[in-house]
Amino acid sequence: MNRLYSLTALSIFVGFLLDCLLGDPLGAAHPVVLMGRLISFFERKLRASWPKTPKGERTAGFMLALLVPCISVLAGLLLLLLAWLVHPWVYFALSAFLCWQCLAARCLMLEAKKVVIALQREGLDAGRRQVAMLVGRDTQNLTGEQIVKATVETVAENTSDGVVAPLFWMALLGAVGGLFYKAVNTMDSMVGYKNENYLHFGRCAAKLDDAVNYVPSRLSALAMIGAAFLLGLDGKSAWRIWRRDRRNHASPNSAQTESACAGALNVQLGGNASYFGTLYEKPTIGDPVRSIEGADVDRACRLMYGTSVLLLLVYGGILLVGGAL
Repeated sequence: MNRLYSLTALSIFVGFLLDCLLGDPLGAAHPVVLMGRLISFFERKLRASWPKTPKGERTAGFMLALLVPCISVLAGLLLLLLAWLVHPWVYFALSAFLCWQCLAARCLMLEAKKVVIALQREGLDAGRRQVAMLVGRDTQNLTGEQIVKATVETVAENTSDGVVAPLFWMALLGAVGGLFYKAVNTMDSMVGYKNENYLHFGRCAAKLDDAVNYVPSRLSALAMIGAAFLLGLDGKSAWRIWRRDRRNHASPNSAQTESACAGALNVQLGGNASYFGTLYEKPTIGDPVRSIEGADVDRACRLMYGTSVLLLLVYGGILLVGGAL
């Protein structure tokens, strides 16, 4: 059992290192791609099996939120068990690979920087097209400043969703925890919308995503404030804005890291945004101490890595204590 525990803990660190070095190249066999196909399959089947009423759609959505994480976890457990039976180091290699595939720090950084490069080299239309790959809002009328702001917001929010939250669940449950989290998070990204098609069907998936991100998002914000001090950003403002604006979002989690990031960079995030042609009024996050600029994307990425490494060290300490006990 001690060997299993040690190899599992080590695989988390190796998975993070692989993500930092190699990124997260999507392919047909990538766990998230497979989860996406599973979600699409069950959505078709479940929608056809229940009445087209609010109650029927909520029931179908509940079944989706139950089946997809369970299947993902069971598949991961089976693969890891078979790998352990072959050899402990085969288990380690598979566990590290799965942990790597559940993280997206380098991919997020590269995609965010592509927005700035497109905006600076090719102009406004190119920047709008590139940022559309990162955000769900309408981008066809965004100004250059709004494009940069949307990119910084994405990096800030996904510091938790794409890195810290998977690491949190891995620290609790190993690679299987990472698969569980990615299944929930992928469901939310596919069906967790408050539009006519998903208002009832996607409700359970959205609520489950809120629940599994509740603790990680707050840990992310606190670590981001610490990272701001360490990286020479405005840690005092990060703390102040986080305490003031961490609830300025419809989601209970999204403004946690966005507020810390806005404070650290001394810029204002949030505000009104258009989705599917409808303008939604949203509160602002942070103070407009200065205008946001392209370099803030790079600063937000450095803050993401600083936050991730800081929490990884904390997780590592906890895992070492757990191993000793």
